[in-house]
Amino acid sequence: MNMRLLAGLLFAVSVVGFSLGASLPLVSLRLHEAGAGTLEIGIISAIPAAGMMLSAFMVDACCRHLTRRVIYLLSFSLCTLSIALLEWAFDSMLWLALLRLGLGIGMGIAIILGESWVNELCPEHNRGKIMALYATSFTGFQVLGPALLALLGANSPWLTGVVTFCYGLALLCILFTVPNDHVEHEEDAKSFGLAGFFRVAPALCVAVLFFSFFDAVVLSLLPVYATSHGFAVGVAALMVTVVFAGDMLFQLPLGWLADRVERTGLHLVCGLVAMMIGIALPWLLQMTWLLWPLLVVLGAVAGGIYTLALVLIGQRFKGQDLVTANASVGLLWGVGSLVGPLVSGAAMDVAPHGLPMALALMAGLFVCFARQAYRRAGKLQAVAD
Repeated sequence: MNMRLLAGLLFAVSVVGFSLGASLPLVSLRLHEAGAGTLEIGIISAIPAAGMMLSAFMVDACCRHLTRRVIYLLSFSLCTLSIALLEWAFDSMLWLALLRLGLGIGMGIAIILGESWVNELCPEHNRGKIMALYATSFTGFQVLGPALLALLGANSPWLTGVVTFCYGLALLCILFTVPNDHVEHEEDAKSFGLAGFFRVAPALCVAVLFFSFFDAVVLSLLPVYATSHGFAVGVAALMVTVVFAGDMLFQLPLGWLADRVERTGLHLVCGLVAMMIGIALPWLLQMTWLLWPLLVVLGAVAGGIYTLALVLIGQRFKGQDLVTANASVGLLWGVGSLVGPLVSGAAMDVAPHGLPMALALMAGLFVCFARQAYRRAGKLQAVAD
């Protein structure tokens, strides 16, 4: 295993997670303090997801014409510029939207290719642990964003300064760790296209949709939801940190478990637990002694749905199909991140507890697809045996 490349990819995705965790709640709270409505906040929060969707269609051309190092340098440079100029963008919604779109494109390309390369590096017996380490790196630094926001406040320019500095470090890391070679690309070796991934792996598609929906909604609207139910802004931001702390702390144990038990069953259990906590969240707000530990569990199982999807993708697909599958993951991530704030923002306008209702419905959708797909796969395996 190329440990140097793995270390570089882990650090790069950590910075991406940090920038996403810091900028989504920062933008939402700034707009909320300026008097913007939840639907308007949802639209702006969804724009990075639109950039991620666009990036899924750009990855193939990038791999054909550019080296891996150049692709990463360009995508991280775009992210750096988008964050560095953010402080001057709040007076213009158009300027803010363009910067958020650029950030989404840069992050999308980095995430799609990073997931593909890390999965290629994994030996099968350790795939769960290594992909969990990748997910933990992303989430661990994502947790720092809301935590730093709670510490510095939404109006401090230091937050964007710190994120910009971290992107500078990531650019230096890329220069020394990512090889300057081309990704192996054989168009004829592809078994399916971006849209075809849903046909061959529907449960994995819905798993990605759920987590991207969850990720965007928790980062952008959970603070708004919590403040509207009487929690202080600092406490609301801390709730986001607690959710993603659960995600970060439990991915490695879940990855270790995924290398030892039947992965599809573990995937389904994570979905069921996420759905039940989503349903209970309105009542948990009145029982803070139980709310905080269950927010940790919610983060753990929601993150587990995504991590196990990556593990199952790497287990099932190889070569160009793996890159295409991860490009489809990027597209689905964009769709979920785009729909999540829009649907949840509109639901919060209609009902006071629209946000947990939306999360529970998405988790239930994953459970339905996963149960059907994994049951069918089990029957096919039994016939083959």
